[in-house]
Amino acid sequence: MAGSLNKVQLIGRLGADPEIKQMVNGKSVARLSIATSQSWKDKSSGERKEKTEWHRVVIFNEGLVNVVQQYVKKGANVYVEGQLSTRKWKDEATGQDKYSTEIVLQGYNSSLTMLDSRSNNGNSNLVTENKSSLPNDNLNQDSSDLDDEIPF
Repeated sequence: MAGSLNKVQLIGRLGADPEIKQMVNGKSVARLSIATSQSWKDKSSGERKEKTEWHRVVIFNEGLVNVVQQYVKKGANVYVEGQLSTRKWKDEATGQDKYSTEIVLQGYNSSLTMLDSRSNNGNSNLVTENKSSLPNDNLNQDSSDLDDEIPF
């Protein structure tokens, strides 16, 4: 189908330590349980209400699995970007069809960013990664010098 898009972006906290398992082909897979919350003020009572949603995240990307295994723990604040996928299987005990909807991270169209800082200073890794590293003297470079470098 032309013009379709399957993309999920979440920022939330892990409800448990990641679960790392080996697949039959020898590669590792990571499973995460991420909580997202929304809060609002009840119009009738005036009290603050909150609703938490739990999301299953499955990571097949080997590099991300290694990062998750080494650095991500219960309570970590993370940003994930992947695709929504629904699996179907038969329950051995009842014979009924079961379904599970998950956010799948695999290939180049997925990412995971740890938002907690490694030190306890409160800065997030996401912010420090976006800082410019250009020295001030490069900012004053004459723009005519740049035209000679363009190959087209």
